[in-house]
Amino acid sequence: MAPTVLLAETGINPNISAVINVGYTDRSDFHGIGNLPIDGDHSAGPDDGFWLDHTELALSAAFDEMFYGKVTTVLEEHDGSTEVELEEAFVQTMAMPYGLSVRGGRFMSNLGYLNSKHTHTDNYVDRPLVYRAFVGSHYYDDGVRLNWIAPTETYIELGAEAFKGGQFPAAASSNIGATNVYAKFGDDFDESNSWQAGISWLRTDNDFGECSTHDHGDDHDEHDDHDDHDDHDDHDDHDDHDHGFEFGACDFDGNKDFYVADFVWKWAPNGNYKYQSLTWQSEYFYVKEDGWYGEEHEGAFERELRQDDHNTGWYSSVVYRWSPNWSAGIRYSELKPSDTYSDGFKPKATDLMVDWNYSHFATVRLQYTRDESMEDMDDDIFSIQFVGSMGAHGAHLF
Repeated sequence: MAPTVLLAETGINPNISAVINVGYTDRSDFHGIGNLPIDGDHSAGPDDGFWLDHTELALSAAFDEMFYGKVTTVLEEHDGSTEVELEEAFVQTMAMPYGLSVRGGRFMSNLGYLNSKHTHTDNYVDRPLVYRAFVGSHYYDDGVRLNWIAPTETYIELGAEAFKGGQFPAAASSNIGATNVYAKFGDDFDESNSWQAGISWLRTDNDFGECSTHDHGDDHDEHDDHDDHDDHDDHDDHDDHDHGFEFGACDFDGNKDFYVADFVWKWAPNGNYKYQSLTWQSEYFYVKEDGWYGEEHEGAFERELRQDDHNTGWYSSVVYRWSPNWSAGIRYSELKPSDTYSDGFKPKATDLMVDWNYSHFATVRLQYTRDESMEDMDDDIFSIQFVGSMGAHGAHLF
């Protein structure tokens, strides 16, 4: 969908905006999500102690009446150091006929519901477990998108994307290493209720030696060293599960297919969201893996474990706003890893949050998370977060 652009925003007079996202979290160390091979840094959620996460600086403008562009840089902390990442740098058409638009450059994929949105717009401190486990919180890459919005009363959006495959969960050596096709539908039940549903299919190539994950190590080694685990060393079944899978996120060679279904329902009296509203959103992931796990041996990939199985996961969230300044929400996430990774254990997490908005531009949020993403290592996580926006921002998507 073409963005709404002010006439004053031109290549000579661009719009500059910034988002500050800081907080404090009390938690145990992150030791992984189940036995899944994941991108450790992006899947961990907030660090213990004070943190700076996804603080962004954005520059956007219309080049002319046909093209619009945006650049977004993000500051994040990894392993105690601050890193600058280029999250977006794209150009998009604004005046193509028949509801068509084209976007090219680096941008966030239209996979599912949350992925295309900046994390600072979320209602929670971190992304649900299923996003952190399967796509490292969000998938963005270099590529091109063709999008079409139907000229109908019911909202219908269809699109296709082709990416380089240079970001987790893809790891491709070819020119096109990931593709995504999607469809979104929406309408109003009445003046107070509206809905949107979507389906998408992302296919990634994973070539050994091309992985871009921040964490090239094995999260399970950390799990073995945790003090709480000592009490369970005598349980043979659990010990076998811990050491039955020893590969990391970069040790897979093959293809992955992500099938995602999402649904969102919003209620607000007479469509006025300022004073009272209720939002329910849910997503379901089915991830099929077809390939091999292995390691480098004398300069070549050595196959060790065949993987032809699937993982599933879902989350559901309800957020209720009872005044212009206050809202609260509850979210539940659960994963079902394949037998390769798990002996039946299902990682899960429950989040409770309350936030206070002094204005549309500043939010203070408190969140409690009951994290059960590692077997026999439950964690109670408490977070306080401040999100503040400076400069003009486009309207948030549905």
